[in-house]
Amino acid sequence: MSVKSLTLPRLETAPPRDLRVAVYFDGASLSDMEAAIRDGVAEGFTTNPTLAAKAGVRNYREFARQALERVGGMPISFEVLADDLEGVAREAREIGSWGPNVFVKVPVCTTAGVSTAPVVAELAGEGLHVNVTAAMTLRQVREVADTLPPGAQAIVSVFAGRIADTGVDPCPLMRAAAEICHAVPGLRLLWASPREVLNVYQADACGVDIIVLTADLLAKLALRGKDLEAFSRETVAMFYEDGRGAGYSL
Repeated sequence: MSVKSLTLPRLETAPPRDLRVAVYFDGASLSDMEAAIRDGVAEGFTTNPTLAAKAGVRNYREFARQALERVGGMPISFEVLADDLEGVAREAREIGSWGPNVFVKVPVCTTAGVSTAPVVAELAGEGLHVNVTAAMTLRQVREVADTLPPGAQAIVSVFAGRIADTGVDPCPLMRAAAEICHAVPGLRLLWASPREVLNVYQADACGVDIIVLTADLLAKLALRGKDLEAFSRETVAMFYEDGRGAGYSL
């Protein structure tokens, strides 16, 4: 198995601790997971088949085994690979058996648009921790909330970044989604696909429970409160040094 690393740099200052939103690392690099734990910048972990493929993962089960060794008892989400309800249920039960800290990622629907709500209800009823992923509408969030049996431990991942990609401000939707989720004991709302560190503060203001950050965004958490005049000079110096290093002249 080959797993490529983005090489998460060590943070020079601790990430903000006055936020209510929990920060999870989103990726499939084992070394970056270790770095996130080392620097204390992640309270949990998520991954998906796309991230695993980009990281060069060849054996999904072996990758999961190694990831679980690294994260200890911290929560981590692994996604099913199937696209039919029967296959989703079968794979979810296997993934759920990997550890008590595992959340099983189940897409909110199949590629044909068939809702996975019946399977989610069944799995949650069996005591599995579920993470319903790729949601983008309040209808989908309500369906998840209405589906869960009492006492279920679940996450609904709303892809706020992709909503923003369509030109729509995701914050009003995320505030409404938070109200829906918080009315259901055990259901937490996750801000997925963030595009910038500002999304961390937006998620916190919206009442979101969890936001996932990739390695490059995690590294930027240390910039909070940075003096902008100093940041400006550092940016000018970067352009200057890069131009010199490239041997450019006029």
